[in-house]
Amino acid sequence: MEENDELHTKKKNKKDVIRLERESVIPILKPKLIMNLANLIELSSDRAEFLKFCKRVEYTIRAWYLLQFEDLMQLYALFDPVYGAKKLEQQNLSPDEVDVLEQNFLTYLFQVMEKSNFKIVSDDEIDVAHSGQYLLNLPIVVDESKLDKKLLKKYFEDHPHDHLPEFADKYVIFRRGIGIDRTSDLFVMEKVDMLIGRLWAWILRKTRLEGILSKKRSRTNSLKVDESSTEGEQDDLFVERVRLENMDLSLRNLLGKVSIQEPTFDRIIVVYRRASKVKPDRGVYVKHFKNIPMADMEIVLPEKKNPGLTPMDWVKFLISAVVGLVAVVGSVEMPKADMFVIFAILSTVVGYCAKTYFTFQANMAAYQNLITQSMYDKQLDSGIGTLLHLCDDVIQQEVKEVIIAFFILMEQGKASLQDLDIRCEELIKEEFGEDCNFDVDDAVLKLEKLGIVSRDTIGRYYCVGLKRANEIIGTTTEELVLKAKQGVNPQ
Repeated sequence: MEENDELHTKKKNKKDVIRLERESVIPILKPKLIMNLANLIELSSDRAEFLKFCKRVEYTIRAWYLLQFEDLMQLYALFDPVYGAKKLEQQNLSPDEVDVLEQNFLTYLFQVMEKSNFKIVSDDEIDVAHSGQYLLNLPIVVDESKLDKKLLKKYFEDHPHDHLPEFADKYVIFRRGIGIDRTSDLFVMEKVDMLIGRLWAWILRKTRLEGILSKKRSRTNSLKVDESSTEGEQDDLFVERVRLENMDLSLRNLLGKVSIQEPTFDRIIVVYRRASKVKPDRGVYVKHFKNIPMADMEIVLPEKKNPGLTPMDWVKFLISAVVGLVAVVGSVEMPKADMFVIFAILSTVVGYCAKTYFTFQANMAAYQNLITQSMYDKQLDSGIGTLLHLCDDVIQQEVKEVIIAFFILMEQGKASLQDLDIRCEELIKEEFGEDCNFDVDDAVLKLEKLGIVSRDTIGRYYCVGLKRANEIIGTTTEELVLKAKQGVNPQ
């Protein structure tokens, strides 16, 4: 399945459902994975060998990536927004040399992102994410004049990517993992807003002004599908959006607490550089967020403008006043002016204007709360802390892939690449209750690099025994250090 088909929405019985492709991330903690698999091994001697095997695999894979990660950290030290400028001055590098170094840094960074199973958010994914509202109900716009447009543009010219968002020359948003966020509250202002909005929509339909005041979306999202196109996609995940806009009108819903839910991006990383008018600013910002609702993705955008009433809101104000004035004048000029009708018209117009203003004030307060929350609760780290987390995450994912693939071959025998993929996914589902699109190609590649897996004459993969696998990998430096600390002579 192409990357462009990863995210879809569909309507089913007035429900807003998002279709998501399963990701390659193994959402199981490594210690839990190792212990559960070890407990499935019958002989205690084999369990001990398996635990030794897991440690040696991790130590070896960590050594593979050590030099690459060191280069990444050394390069970022030159482009750290806080201390990088001083270190660049000490290097006495020419602008062209600095340009080369910053492109090398981005190359390493994007490689680590790919290994960590992060994907660049595309325009279509953003359109689908923003097709609904959750807790943030204000139009958030990035102040592009404050963002550099050369760094990322140069990188993507040298390293083309498919389905890049239109803002990719200014900032890049990486996402990984899917979750669900649920919120229960009275939502008093939101319900009032919904009721007035529905009343206003009814009036517009009756007066045939709906086409004038409503935004027309001419762009069709290629990710939106109908129900018939979802057949044969049992491997995908379907998550329902529960929103106030689609809530049934009932006293229970209007007067009591209601629950809304929105799918979330489990992890989001934003990369950008600020624009500089006087002295060139070489700092590269890398910010890491967690559990961001898809519809509220704007809270992670860099250099946001302060939100205000949109031009459409002011147009609605003006047209509402004109419509109300025309209706009142028309009613007064009638031979028998109905004061109740005049009062109803004025009340509706004034109510709609009040609704727009107070809704904006409520949304502004909610926006401030969300921004504060994103700073203290949602932001995991930034800069060097994010890079360290990414490097460790790469190692953890690689280790888990190797352990699972080797365990399946060890316990279930020879398998083709496709069978091995299916068996690994079934193991993850049956033993841990998690769905995962297992990256079998990468796992087999590492097993072959370790020298503990081979193929027979018909292309099926098979592994060596546990003891032999440990002998092939050999004693690692970490094991020698541990033995030295314990006062044990290395074998």
